[in-house]
Amino acid sequence: MFGKLTWQAIPWDQPIPLVAGSVVVLIVLAVLAWVVIKGYLPYLWREWITSVDHKRIGVMYTLLGAVMLLRGFIDAIMMRSQQAAAFRAAGYLPPEHYDQIFSAHGTIMIFFAAMPIVIGLMNFAVPLQLGVRDVAFPTLNSTSFWLTATGALLVNISLVIGEFARTGWLVYPPLSGLPYSPGVGVDYYLWALLISGVGTLMTGINFVTTILKIRAPGMSYLRMTIFCWTALAANLLIVAAFPILTATLAMLALDRYLDFHFFTNEAGGNMMMFINLIWAWGHPEVYILVLPAFGIFSEVISTFSGKPLFNYRSMVAATMFICLVSYMVWLHHFFTMGAGGNVNAFFGISTSIIAVGTGVKIYNWLFTMYGGRIRFATPMLWSMGFLVTFVIGGMTGVLLAVPPADFLLHNSLFLVAHFHNVIIGGVLFAAFAGITYWFPKAFGFKLDEGWGKIAFWLSLIGFYVVFMPLYVAGLLGMTRRLQHYDVAAWRPWVLVAGIGIIIMICAAACQVVQFVVSIRRRDELRDETGDPWDGRSLEWATASPPPPFNFAVLPDVRGEEPYWEIKRRAIETQQLSAEPKYEPIEMPRNSPTGFITAFFCTMTGFALIWHIWWMVGLGIVAAYAVFVWFAWRDVTEYSIPAEEVARFDRARRQAREQWLAQHAGQPA
Repeated sequence: MFGKLTWQAIPWDQPIPLVAGSVVVLIVLAVLAWVVIKGYLPYLWREWITSVDHKRIGVMYTLLGAVMLLRGFIDAIMMRSQQAAAFRAAGYLPPEHYDQIFSAHGTIMIFFAAMPIVIGLMNFAVPLQLGVRDVAFPTLNSTSFWLTATGALLVNISLVIGEFARTGWLVYPPLSGLPYSPGVGVDYYLWALLISGVGTLMTGINFVTTILKIRAPGMSYLRMTIFCWTALAANLLIVAAFPILTATLAMLALDRYLDFHFFTNEAGGNMMMFINLIWAWGHPEVYILVLPAFGIFSEVISTFSGKPLFNYRSMVAATMFICLVSYMVWLHHFFTMGAGGNVNAFFGISTSIIAVGTGVKIYNWLFTMYGGRIRFATPMLWSMGFLVTFVIGGMTGVLLAVPPADFLLHNSLFLVAHFHNVIIGGVLFAAFAGITYWFPKAFGFKLDEGWGKIAFWLSLIGFYVVFMPLYVAGLLGMTRRLQHYDVAAWRPWVLVAGIGIIIMICAAACQVVQFVVSIRRRDELRDETGDPWDGRSLEWATASPPPPFNFAVLPDVRGEEPYWEIKRRAIETQQLSAEPKYEPIEMPRNSPTGFITAFFCTMTGFALIWHIWWMVGLGIVAAYAVFVWFAWRDVTEYSIPAEEVARFDRARRQAREQWLAQHAGQPA
């Protein structure tokens, strides 16, 4: 009745996953009990779980990413500490557990930490910057989030029930085939990513439609912010690349479940085709993460330099250039496969060329700062740390784009250091900058600057202490994924990296303290004006936090920086624009569709992993029934009365009038 699921699936003989899983379960149960006892459950269900408001979905995406970032960071701590203890010794992690940890670390950090944070920030900011009230498909947006949460849940269930993949984060065959991985670890990987990948693809469709078809009056393409442009490019990549991932993992699942031969050595299969397909998705995925990060830095650097972004149109061109060329570089991930000198040369050259687009952006950010009145607030510190760190990562990437160098450094810790140099220095620094930057817009109060700056400096120092030694260890020949080693020359560099991870633990603790202190001091840190950073784009024209409808009247865009022009004009004339005529606004109703669908998808995914076929059928039928029920809804919107719209907007205008009085006589 329960397929392969037995009591032996729980790791009774492995204290680390058993204790860790028990602690996580107890924390979840304690949080649920607290929510129920305090009477918060109806509020959470009504305002968050069933919400289709892009702002709340963005916050939930970001929160999910932050939790999974912590989970993946714990894996990183275990890997670095294991290697520090495993010089001519076994260490404290057995090989089969260590293999699961490095596989889970990569999977979690890319799919369930970096992706949700980036998508969350896009969800929150893009509709506001476009001057619109929501995304094109609000209920689909909710469903996308909950399907992503389903994938994250399945990965974490593997910690307690069964095992996770031991293959690395991209499950290369033949190791991921049934003969070499007969357990359920690869199945957890496959179904977590297949389900969450559908959610990500729906997100891509949603945002491409929103940006191309729904913008404020007068908002032409070349009046959009760079963050909107990078979001468009990233979501175009999602729409084009994620079907490749889904098809590839579906073929591997067919190999495992129905004995197909897509990626085998017999019956016409070709395991190297998996490598081609997975990286045809995998390299665009890097830019799906990095392009929105570039957009965040563009917003932050322009705001805190007090200047428009230098050469806006070249930034747009560079963004779309990277979007296009990112599809022509995937083979540099396997130069050693034996494709031949001509093929390797083509992909090496195209990899070097794509760096030109990033170089354009770097120079434009530097020229934006040049001559500006730079304010070194926490978001700006993250941005400047990125500029230095990402250039180093980019240069090592160009080095790896040279096939002969790649032959020497392939599969070494040099590659690990380069990848983290780009992803941490680019994506993670952008995530922290974006969260700090838009936090007051989302919650109405700023994060504490003191703790934020301490967290930044510890993160920056910790990053360099961890990963710069790994470049050296890689040059000395140390390969990645080593559970133990016996080469004395590697030992000092591994120990220094272990010290670095301690510094990064302190940085993470400071970030937690920053949130706790900020929440406790929220009245002192309150933002009454909706514009705490003296911003330049339309999201700062609304109240903090914005009302459900975002804008009482959709803005009429007349230039590249419409909000900055409105603000300067108000300071010059010492008065706000005339009060608009308020009208009722229709907004989409909340819907439990996404949550219920994700519940049944979780059931189906778990059942497929353990071969519980009756549960698979039940989950599929139930999920289909939810969509049919949703399709037959009669009332899909509700109306916000003009009086309610006026109340929200007059409160915003009153705060702006007080701000204007305080800035009387200042130059525009």
